[in-house]
Amino acid sequence: MTRPRGTSGRGEVRARLKDRKDRTPSSRRWLERQINDPYVHAAKAKGYRSRAAFKIVELDEQYKFFKTGARILDLGAAPGGWSQIAVSRVGPAGQVVATDILEMEPIEGVTFIHADFLEPETPQKLLDALGGPADVVLTDMAAPTTGHRATDHLRTSALLEAALEMAEATLRQGGTFVGKVFQGGATGELLNRLKKDFSSVKHVKPPASRAQSVELYLVATGFRGTR
Repeated sequence: MTRPRGTSGRGEVRARLKDRKDRTPSSRRWLERQINDPYVHAAKAKGYRSRAAFKIVELDEQYKFFKTGARILDLGAAPGGWSQIAVSRVGPAGQVVATDILEMEPIEGVTFIHADFLEPETPQKLLDALGGPADVVLTDMAAPTTGHRATDHLRTSALLEAALEMAEATLRQGGTFVGKVFQGGATGELLNRLKKDFSSVKHVKPPASRAQSVELYLVATGFRGTR
């Protein structure tokens, strides 16, 4: 994929906000980052619901896990940027099921299940909606950050572990799991579990992930079928 113009950061003319007393330094930095982020502008131009859509585009272009006719499960999907890409890539013969505890505006071709995926009855609901085992399970979920990296890493790792449990319950043999982790990646017992479940486990930072962000993406392929 060709990156949106200006992602190198070299020779750019950056827009700056006028000072306002009601803006905190953190809100000012966030606004300036949004204004100057070419991925934000490109997402708006393409009608994507978030700049995060480019992350799954770049991961798919590297690992090619979206196949025509595939069944895709998107966990914690709102606002729907990853589901938009998934449905465009699997085509009308595929099936994309998105779930979130939050409401999500409809996306053509995507079945949305408003549910807490941690509830024991949810996996079967999702399998019923998919019409069979998933080929790919996705999650871009992260716990709200506290500013303490070790705490944030542990909280997001706990979400990843919960998503992995869902993947183990819904993936077909040979399927793929893609999820977000923070700096340090999946470690210890969780990493061992992933390596047991999948033939290949990679940690990746796609170009659309901001350089200053501590996020990484885990791409686990070749599910061994523990269901």
